[in-house]
Amino acid sequence: MLYYIFQYLENEFSLTGASVFQFITFRSAMAFILSLLISTIFGKKIINYLRRQQVGETVRDLGLDGQVQKAGTPTMGGVIIILATLIPVLLLAKLENIYIIILLITTVWMGFIGFTDDYIKVFKKDKEGLKGRFKILGQVGLGLIVGSMLYFHPDVTIKEQLPVTEQIVQIDGKKQVFGEAHKSTKTTVPFLKNNELDYAKAFSFLGDGYEKYGWIVFIFITVFIVTGVSNGANLTDGIDGLAAGSSAIMVVTLAIFAWVSGNIIFADYLDVMYIPKSGEMTVFILAFAGALIGFLWYNTFPAQVFMGDTGSLTIGGIIAVIAIAIRKELLLPILAGIFVVENLSVILQVSWFKYTKKKFGEGRRIFKMSPLHHHYQKSGYHESKIVVRFWIVGILLAVFTIVTLKLR
Repeated sequence: MLYYIFQYLENEFSLTGASVFQFITFRSAMAFILSLLISTIFGKKIINYLRRQQVGETVRDLGLDGQVQKAGTPTMGGVIIILATLIPVLLLAKLENIYIIILLITTVWMGFIGFTDDYIKVFKKDKEGLKGRFKILGQVGLGLIVGSMLYFHPDVTIKEQLPVTEQIVQIDGKKQVFGEAHKSTKTTVPFLKNNELDYAKAFSFLGDGYEKYGWIVFIFITVFIVTGVSNGANLTDGIDGLAAGSSAIMVVTLAIFAWVSGNIIFADYLDVMYIPKSGEMTVFILAFAGALIGFLWYNTFPAQVFMGDTGSLTIGGIIAVIAIAIRKELLLPILAGIFVVENLSVILQVSWFKYTKKKFGEGRRIFKMSPLHHHYQKSGYHESKIVVRFWIVGILLAVFTIVTLKLR
């Protein structure tokens, strides 16, 4: 909204300083600051409102230290993250940008699923919340919508770098490095010099014209990643500050990739895929990062509020969609390694328990408890120490992810 107001003031009245709103870097910085202020200043008011409405967490006693004391702590705090993200974006972003539209849909869609789950748990007194099949259906539905928009919308294109022999110097002295914008199902493969993979090649056995089937694989991959990452974030949200802090690290890293991918100069310098108009996502991503960091003000140990599924499912969905939009989804096993390990710990624990129960008549466990952070709690580590160490690992993974820009 402010972007359009200042654009009008500049065009009609040549208002001094109004042109600064044309710069993505300025609007991104403003979005970060504004979201941080909203989440910290108004977060307390939201927490008090949730407390008055008796929106308290129902805790199952799993034998973990300090767990019972958390009963009654306000949940549904993900509303703070969502509001602190949406308000700056609506004020500062180009709302006609297709990537902003997709991220807004993702935020509202996953927020609604998470809110419904929390509402059932709190007000219907059903500890199971929304049935698992409905959660999966919602995640798959979002994946189908996002995948379809990213493939079929005319504004979603890429520009591939021309061979050196075809690069020319234009009349204005600028070097033409990239070809024409076009639709593509290509993505980035880390660590490889010629690091592009075309999903459409999965149908190469069909012969000429196989490219027209690429959308099938692309949408399937989108559904898989949205579902996997949102569930990973949901499982990680088990102790104070873990999900929000780990996610903030991932989100800031994705902001760097989004800005580079949408900037033709840096895309050329770093030899990465140039995605026109994707740089606008940086405004949304930094607003989201500010909201997460502001939420940590109240969510670090001892937590004054829990994000609930309202927050965790939304966080995972947004991270997945950003990565897919900038064609860096194959970096998620590294960047979102915390989510991956938490997911795997549950899968391994459940699978091994079922296998040993069938084979030996009694179930055996790999970990003392899953997800993995509960294993360390059972091992006697204080949750603050677990969280900080997970953050440190997350920072290392983020740095390694950024290094892949040149490590090939």
